[in-house]
Amino acid sequence: MSTNIRLLDCTLRDGGYVNDWKFGSENLSSIYERLVDSGVDVIEIGFLDDRRPFDMDRSIMPDTACVDKIYGRVRKRPPMTVGMIDYGTCDISNLQPCGESMLDGIRVIFKKYRMHEAMAFCAEVKKLGYQVFAQLVSITSYNDEELREVIGLANEVKPCTLSIVDTYGLLDPDKVRHIVRVMDSALDRNIAIGFHGHNNMQLAVANTFTFLEEVASVRDVVVDGSLHGMGKSAGNAPVELLAAHMNEKYGKAYDIGPLLEAIDESVLEFYKKTPWGYKIYFYLCAHNKVHPDYVKQMQGKPDVSVSGLNEVLGQIEPEDNKLLYDKGAGEAAWAAYEKSRYDDEDNTRRLSAALSACPSILVLGPGRSISLQREKVLQFIKSQDPVIISLNYIPDDLPVDYVFVTKSNRYLEMANKLLSLTDRQVQIIATSNIVSRDIPFTYVFRREPLLEKKESIVDNSILMLLRVLKRCGVKELSLAGFDGYSDRDENYFNPKMEYAFIRNQAGQLNRHIRDVLESEYADIKMNFLTYSRYTTVQDSYDAGF
Repeated sequence: MSTNIRLLDCTLRDGGYVNDWKFGSENLSSIYERLVDSGVDVIEIGFLDDRRPFDMDRSIMPDTACVDKIYGRVRKRPPMTVGMIDYGTCDISNLQPCGESMLDGIRVIFKKYRMHEAMAFCAEVKKLGYQVFAQLVSITSYNDEELREVIGLANEVKPCTLSIVDTYGLLDPDKVRHIVRVMDSALDRNIAIGFHGHNNMQLAVANTFTFLEEVASVRDVVVDGSLHGMGKSAGNAPVELLAAHMNEKYGKAYDIGPLLEAIDESVLEFYKKTPWGYKIYFYLCAHNKVHPDYVKQMQGKPDVSVSGLNEVLGQIEPEDNKLLYDKGAGEAAWAAYEKSRYDDEDNTRRLSAALSACPSILVLGPGRSISLQREKVLQFIKSQDPVIISLNYIPDDLPVDYVFVTKSNRYLEMANKLLSLTDRQVQIIATSNIVSRDIPFTYVFRREPLLEKKESIVDNSILMLLRVLKRCGVKELSLAGFDGYSDRDENYFNPKMEYAFIRNQAGQLNRHIRDVLESEYADIKMNFLTYSRYTTVQDSYDAGF
């Protein structure tokens, strides 16, 4: 059997999720012309959505008449030009008869629960003379019986193409093969099968190749791609990669040059502003088979690490809520995660009991004064024998009993040293965004209540520790290595710990911390052993330091 293998570019439609379809009129024309020059078989020019007003710079239009306003001046034409309708967002009255429109076809996307009315809509569009593509959104939500049901509807309506849409990037090659075999066995032989892959698990290209291997030799097919993979979230299969593969394996003759020119001239500027493509967060959505909005919801929580996020997403219930985003289901999963991860009351009680037995407490910061005034610090340790808590680092030449860890990059830097110090019984007090390696943390506190919500550095470690110590009933402590921020000198004894933006905000940060110490911690007696801009004698220190 001789089959028709077609490549469809969806940059101007799917890529619009990146920039709210505002490509600019010149880019719209240029991309369209470059795609025509490349020889791709089908160009999708954007969405038809009657909720959106016409905008010459956007590829989302209220009706078919607007298509000609944007692209009508382009003289070149591909074999087929199509638009897309998300079923329910564009009334049939907004579609001209095909003979009066620049469009040759309409793609209609719909979710499983709307299959009957959506396929009836496809039949109405077909009556207007358009080639109709029925797009099965979230194909992984269909079981085999449901897939056969929608195939039965397609056999009655007879769209030109019935397409597999891997909306959330959940497919792998084995699943692609299974779905294709079900469709090929039941779908009318005159209906092509399409494939649209997303890249959440970096498999969009591999899945498209598998799709072609499985079915291209036995029936007509359409495969989707976009320039540089431009598209929502993780993006799509890059059309330039698909074109090269189809040239080599299926005897096609697409010209790759114009595709690369379109990327260079038009697409890369959007990528620089709003990058798309494979990211760990999109992978987590696909891995846990959940809607991407759950990740957005959880990223707003300051207490969660990447591995913690994976755990939370895996707890979302019931099954029906996974791909149909439900904020309440997300909050329930978060509450369950919090309950299992840490207990602030228990940690406070245990740490309070441990510290109450200590003669004095010394907190070590990473300021330069810890080296410059080292002898003073050593003398204090010798005379007072304090319990020593260091913040986000381990001194090379000073003993520590506890390390307070609030930053994952600092934990990474000290993790191996922590493992080597186990014989010294160093205990770790961590905030909830840090995940332990090998040795469990002794105490874990929720990060969010410890943060400075309105400051440039919301997670200032000394203020976070003071909140913990105040909970534990500490009334007196000594501090060393808390120099404060400077716009002139290095702020840390280790230059790797510098923040670039401090140079412009040093004074503001020092004043804020000084104010907090005076207002919130007036009941804690603090003895600064080394120079500090956090004390009320800051000005005289600045003059001579």
